[in-house]
Order: sequence, then C-alpha cells, then structure tokens
Amino acid sequence: MMRTILVGILVLMAAGIGWLTFDWYRTTNSGEPYGGSFALVDYDNNPITEAAFRGHPTAVFFGFTHCPEVCPTTLYELNGWLAKLGDEGKDIHAYFVSIDPERDTPELLKSYVSTVSDRIVGITGEPDKIAAMAKAFGIFARKVNLEGGDYTMDHTASILLLDRAGAFAGTIAYGENPDTAIEKLRRLAKG
Repeated sequence: MMRTILVGILVLMAAGIGWLTFDWYRTTNSGEPYGGSFALVDYDNNPITEAAFRGHPTAVFFGFTHCPEVCPTTLYELNGWLAKLGDEGKDIHAYFVSIDPERDTPELLKSYVSTVSDRIVGITGEPDKIAAMAKAFGIFARKVNLEGGDYTMDHTASILLLDRAGAFAGTIAYGENPDTAIEKLRRLAKG
C-alpha cells in the first residue's frame, strides 16, 4: 500500500517536472529573440546592440577578466571548438560579455580576449546596463567581497546559443564533454 502511494507520488512529480520543462522550453524556444535590448560597447569601444545577435548563429558567454578558472577555460575551449569546426562553424559569432564592468574596461577586455581568440568579441558597458542585460538573458551574477578589499564574481557559467533569429537554441555547460559541445555548435551552425 505505502509503496503504491510512493510510486504514485513519484509519477505525479515526474509529470509535473515534465510539464514545467516543456512549458519553459516552449516559451524560450518560441522563435522570438532571446533576452532583451541592450546598448553597450565592444572591446574596440564601438556601440553594440542586440542586433549583433541576429542574422547568424551566436554563442554568448558572460564572465569577467579577473576570473581565476571558469572564464579563461571557457574562452579557450570555445575558441578550440570553433577552430575544430573550421568552415562548418565560420558563420558562428561569439561574444564574451563582462559582468564586471567596473574593472573590465574595453581596453582590458580586448587584451584579455585577444590573447585567446580573434573570433570572440568582448562586450562591456555601464554597470546598470550590464546588470539589465544579464537579467534579461537569465544570467546570475553577484559580487562577492573578499578579504583585503578585493572581490570576485559568482556567475552563470554556461554558453548561451542563439539561432540566426536570435532565439534561444540551447546551452553548453561549463565542463561539458567536448564532443557534445562541438556537436551542439555544429547543429547551431546548420540551423
């Protein structure tokens, strides 16, 4: 009797989770551009808006230049995956959006990103505008104070994939299997 009740509860929970997942996927994959509008600058100090994420497949990663491990690793891996795709991935545009604009000036961002890749463009701007963009794209970012007056940033560590219309097309998680990540980028390029 108790076992039947537990199985029933598990089935209801699984159905509920399935419905929530389906509803989330349906609303985020509605064909509408993902995130919101923004007006920031790239690492050459040129204006950049959400229009940069349209007309081609796009990979977007939010991070910061003082990141000890996740950000440099992700940039390095993304550059390697794009290189491995070769001509298959030539239409994919990649962006690194700073969640620490107080320290990440366009000049610092360019120096940081260009040491890893000539395919990834850095984006920064005013702190309130960066915070609004991160929120619109569903990115968690929080300043964490450290001893001695320094700080670090906690943040979402996934690469967002957007299709040619700017609609959400998936993610690549930090530490994801490289073959899986490359296949996701390959599908994105073909879409």
